[in-house]
Formats: sequence, structure tokens, C-alpha cells
Amino acid sequence: MQRKFSKLCTGVAAAATGLSLTACGTAGAASDDTTYSWKMTITVGAASTWYEAAELFAETLERESDGRMSVDVFPNEQLSAGNQAGGVEQLMSGDKDFTYNSTIIYAAVDPRFGAINAPFLYTDYDQADAAISAGAEEAYQELTAEFGVHMLGFGESGFRQVTNNVRPIEAPEDLEGIKIRIPEIGLLTDFYRGSGANPSTMNFAEVFTSLQQGTIEGQENPMDVIDKAGMAEVQAYLTVWNYVYDPLILGVNQELFDSLDPADQDIIQDAADEANAYQIQLNRDAEEVQLEEQAELLDTTVLDEAQMAEFREAVQPLYDDYASVWGTDLIDAVTPED
Repeated sequence: MQRKFSKLCTGVAAAATGLSLTACGTAGAASDDTTYSWKMTITVGAASTWYEAAELFAETLERESDGRMSVDVFPNEQLSAGNQAGGVEQLMSGDKDFTYNSTIIYAAVDPRFGAINAPFLYTDYDQADAAISAGAEEAYQELTAEFGVHMLGFGESGFRQVTNNVRPIEAPEDLEGIKIRIPEIGLLTDFYRGSGANPSTMNFAEVFTSLQQGTIEGQENPMDVIDKAGMAEVQAYLTVWNYVYDPLILGVNQELFDSLDPADQDIIQDAADEANAYQIQLNRDAEEVQLEEQAELLDTTVLDEAQMAEFREAVQPLYDDYASVWGTDLIDAVTPED
């Protein structure tokens, strides 16, 4: 099958408002004086763009609802003891109200969510933005609804890059034998194994020490994580290859959202749109600076178009293998136009 996929919408600013209604009033009986107290989690820490956007979301809800809506934001998946997939499952079940989670984490629940994370699907943000606005966002709204989540839009973790202590990665064969930590998603496990690497999963809190001790030799993450986790202290090589685009789903529990008055739903959606747009801009502005800073600290390789084409050709069998997992409609939705 030919490689297919599309772009990420700049207007991916509409996202989550998880709903754990605690207050005066019952579901479906919203009125001007009904109050709500909700909980929201994010995967990463309080120094992240995710947290800043979640706080903006909470502040906007409180202001626009005249104080009727309050959201407490918990970083580092505190409500699921750091378990990222468990955090998504809590949102689906209604045990919490809002979350910011990567589609990679959702893929632990259903591998279809990983379609937009296919390796070397997008070359840059313009291509990702175009695909999202052309149909990927709508496709993911339909997919999340199957699991009891109302998707308020996309934020983004950004493009994922790779660091290691073995060699510069300039071609597929350069991954051979490298012990690399990856997120817990079968798609990326298959990609790295197929490239001859030795991938493993572990809690990210263990990665820095494992790199120091040589238990693993590399890791991959967006630039914000590479920068804030101080990877330059324990890694020698950085490859900028934009190999996976990593959007964030701002989600709210569907039952909670459906129980609200339409006017309150509008307040939530508008606040989500603003928060997502803010988070995306923060992330992209920071990434430019971080790339420059990390290039001073690490032996940095930026792949050119010919090198990227070599990787795209190498991953075509992976696309073929996952075609039946993702399905034609989802593949068409995320495939960039040539």
C-alpha cells in the first residue's frame, strides 16, 4: 500500500474539559447558578507548555462562567499514580473529567489512535497542520467518542527526535543494535525492531539514570522533553529527523459533557480552543530555541530530504502491516496530500 497521511490543523486549539461534576446541581439540570468542580490531569510536569495551557483553560472557564466552573490541574498523572494509559482509562470511565494526553498514550488502549503517529508521516508542521484541518481532527473526534471521550481539539507535544551514545543516526542502518527506550506503543516497537535496534519501555522517571548506567543507550522524545530532562548530560548524539508527529488530545468525559447545558458546552469548547492554540504556539516557539541550545551541547545531525526519503522507504512495510489495524478511513484522514 502506498504511504498515506495528512496535516495537523493550526486550529487544533479546541480540546479538553474532562468532567467530574461535583457540586450544586445534577447532570442535565444546569442553570445559571449551577456550579461545577472538575479535575484535569496532564502527563508531564508543571514546567511544561501542557501545564501552562491547562491552567489557562481552567482560568478561562472560571472567568467565562462567572466562577461557576472550577478545574484543578494535576501534573504527572497524579490521579493514576503516574500510569499514563491508566489516566486515559480514568477519563473514559468518568473517574476524572479532563485530560491532555498524547495519541501515543491513547494507542495503548486501541492501536488505531497511533495512525497519526506513523513514522515519517509528516515532514514538518505545515504538513501536519494541513492534514489535521483537512480531516484528521474530525476522524479523531469520532474515534475518541467510541471510548466515551469528547475531544475538544488537539494540542501538541511536537515532533519527536532521537538521542543516543553510540553513533550519529543518518541512515536506517545506524539504528542497528542501539538499546533505546521508547514509549509503550506497538507501532514504535515494530519500527525500531525492524530497523535492527533493541527497543524497550520503562517509566520515563528511570530514563536518565538508565542512560547514566548504560542500561539503555538512547531515547526519543520531543525537544521540550529532551531539553528539560537534561539529556545532554547523559547523551552524546542528537538526530533531528521529525520522525513522529505527536499531537495531544484535550478530552472531556463524554457523559459529563453531554449532561451540560449547551451554553456551558460552548464555554468549555471556546476555552479549549484558546488553550490549544496557546499551547501549540508556546511549544513551537520553545522548540526553535531548544534546538539551537541543544545543538551547542550535543553532536547534532539534521537529516536532509534525501536522508528522510531513505527512512520513508524503509518504513513502507510497517505501513503495509498496520493498514488493516488503522483502516482505510483513518489512513485517508491522516495522510498528507502530496
